[in-house]
Amino acid sequence: MQMIEEASIERLKTSIDIVDVIGSYIELKKSGANFKANCPFHGEKTPSFVVSPQKQIFHCFGCGVGGDSVKFVMEIEKLSYPEAIEKLASNYNIPLQYSKGRGSLNDEKRVLELLEQWYKKNLSQNQDAHKYLTDRGIEERFIEHFEIGYVGSGQSVIEYLKANQIPLPKAVDAGVIAVGERGEYYARLTDRVIFPIYNASGSIVGFGGRTLGNHPAKYINSPQTKLFNKSRLLYGYNLAKRDIYDKGRVIVTEGYLDVIMLHQAGYTTAVATLGTALTSEHLPILRKGEPKIVLAYDGDKAGQAAALKAAKLLSANGFEGSVVLFPEGKDPADMVNSGDREGLKNLLENGADLALFVIEQIKSSFDINNPYQKQNAIAEVNNYLNTLKPIVREAYAGEAARIFASPIAYFKAKRGREQQAPQEQIMQIPKDPAWEAILKKLLETPSLIDELLDVVDFYFARGYEDAFRALAGGNFDHPILRGIEVDENIPLLSDEEFKAQVLKELEIFYKQRLKSLMADRNLDYKRKSFLIRKIKTDILPRIKKGEMVSFELNTL
Repeated sequence: MQMIEEASIERLKTSIDIVDVIGSYIELKKSGANFKANCPFHGEKTPSFVVSPQKQIFHCFGCGVGGDSVKFVMEIEKLSYPEAIEKLASNYNIPLQYSKGRGSLNDEKRVLELLEQWYKKNLSQNQDAHKYLTDRGIEERFIEHFEIGYVGSGQSVIEYLKANQIPLPKAVDAGVIAVGERGEYYARLTDRVIFPIYNASGSIVGFGGRTLGNHPAKYINSPQTKLFNKSRLLYGYNLAKRDIYDKGRVIVTEGYLDVIMLHQAGYTTAVATLGTALTSEHLPILRKGEPKIVLAYDGDKAGQAAALKAAKLLSANGFEGSVVLFPEGKDPADMVNSGDREGLKNLLENGADLALFVIEQIKSSFDINNPYQKQNAIAEVNNYLNTLKPIVREAYAGEAARIFASPIAYFKAKRGREQQAPQEQIMQIPKDPAWEAILKKLLETPSLIDELLDVVDFYFARGYEDAFRALAGGNFDHPILRGIEVDENIPLLSDEEFKAQVLKELEIFYKQRLKSLMADRNLDYKRKSFLIRKIKTDILPRIKKGEMVSFELNTL
């Protein structure tokens, strides 16, 4: 696998300014040494999003997101780390170096980009192809928005590649032509309306083609290449991703035309799988922004089977969502084209819950009036419920009991199964100005960390224990630390002020420990007396004199 060279990434990071990068997406306002804005990642009326030009980082005090310029582009554009690097490099005209072999990918991209422009030009010159699209109800502006094209004869493709000095083996690598049994080159797509396919960052990676002739394969996609993996791509995602994030919903359909027509009808979060069922490889891209999923599939047997498989996969992996099956052989494109916008809206907004859909589908595949088949159906439902997280499983066990009109005991999880979720209480830690100031000093002067750990343990930091531990471990990207680093209201202590603050915290800790010891009725009397005397007559007096007392903490 080819990678961007690390030195190249570092050059990029040092060449760009975070204020310029973020300022190209949102409006930043000067606030002291920093800049502020309303956070683009969650709704807010009071700005809590801070950008530090000095530190070259951003942090939102509302939702906790933060990092450097690359992290911002990853979050705002929904890109992977390499994709964000390439996006920034392209925006700021900064060359990147790749490990050996990467150059061929640039050649493949050039082939695809050239052909895409040619295909679009061909469409404007072919009345039949253009009429096919308009007959399906696609408006001109959406033909342009989705950059739809047309390809004619295979020979014209070969001639175009040669005329543009594209080595044919490179075109084979790009997936646009292939080699026959006798070694001859031929175009994979001929006499077809062309739908360019992009990855999440907006780079073209392949094509889909819809035949205008009598070819038995109505739709054909590019083959697997270094750039194109249909199991990891969703058609239209590059255009839908921003609205998916903003609206918290993604509509997954089965075809190019469904996506285009849904966008035309205002459903701009629609995407489609590329002639394949939804698989686990699609989940990372669907999880970005944590949207709810609407599976919008045909209502025929094939569509129901695909919806059932997808609903099982999504619910087992923690997705929320619904299933919509289109009636009477219609699909989203047909409903938009026929003007049935209200019917489409009702369908999309009133789908069946993913898990309930699965349970109902399982039930419908058995004759539950037959006690043996009912028993088998309940067993299959339990197998499905066992794929869900414990709390979710418990909720749907009650729904399954209702659907089957059976005791809920039939759907209870068996003992011994990993069922108990950890009883973690997520507590809102109140802000502690003293420890925030201490941590800020440690961020500025990391050499003090080891000195401090000679006299305190992590639990001294009270609600900031995790942040203190992360700092000691070299993880400066902890959300609390990022927030402290950019917060101008937290003072930067001098060395003397730092020592005085630590001494104050030590005094507070030992006084609290003294109270708890005196109230402890279970501790051995001799041990208790020793510890009380040690704190009263040794530790506290030394702290008050300004000494950083180092004591065996575990003994306290």
